[in-house]
Amino acid sequence: MTEILLAGESWQTLSFEIKGQDVLTDSTYEEMADHLVAALEVAGGSVTYMPCHAATRTFPRTRDELEGYDLVLLSDIGADTLQLTPAVRQGRTDVDRCELLASYVEAGGALGMIGGYMSFAGANGQARYDRTALADVLPVSIGPGDDRIEVPAGVRPTNQGVPGPDADLPDEWPPVLGYNRVVADDDADVWATVDGDPLLVAGTYGAGRTVAFTTDCAPHWAPPEFLEWEGLPTLWAAILDYATSA
Repeated sequence: MTEILLAGESWQTLSFEIKGQDVLTDSTYEEMADHLVAALEVAGGSVTYMPCHAATRTFPRTRDELEGYDLVLLSDIGADTLQLTPAVRQGRTDVDRCELLASYVEAGGALGMIGGYMSFAGANGQARYDRTALADVLPVSIGPGDDRIEVPAGVRPTNQGVPGPDADLPDEWPPVLGYNRVVADDDADVWATVDGDPLLVAGTYGAGRTVAFTTDCAPHWAPPEFLEWEGLPTLWAAILDYATSA
């Protein structure tokens, strides 16, 4: 079994309903990791899922903790959640968990980032991984500012050669509705593209391996046709095989 830590893919929504002088409030909490977890498990992974609010306090703080996992996946979870710990918010020094992840990969660990509004640069640049140690670790260059590409009509990813003896995937995949626009590093391998931009990129950092998957693993960028695609576990099996063969 491949031990995987998946952090992110959750959110809370606070809404206001105004009726004249009266204001009503309501809140919801959602997790959207189910499809990804299912695909990873079919591909041979054992997944520890850590939603965003839990990651603020409980994301690994030492190399020993991280080394209990073969692969760490960050999905729609901004750099603030990793760096602005409760201690830092109170004005005390604390571990920089982006730098910790960088050292984990350099020593032979594996890291993947999945697209979303709080991945790579993210919505309005708020994910801001371009200004963390992970900017040098990931196999792509992250530009400043908002990197989202919205494609409401859908666009089909193109297979550029996903490796592996069992990775028999078609040339075109089910459509996605958006992605983060990044630039693949010169020494990285682009496994799939979308509208000419990188969709799936694999690379190395030190003794470790890295993967960038620039669309989401849940709606809205990943519609049901993509999430229920029979090739998705095969795709993740190829990613797991690469990430853990360092």
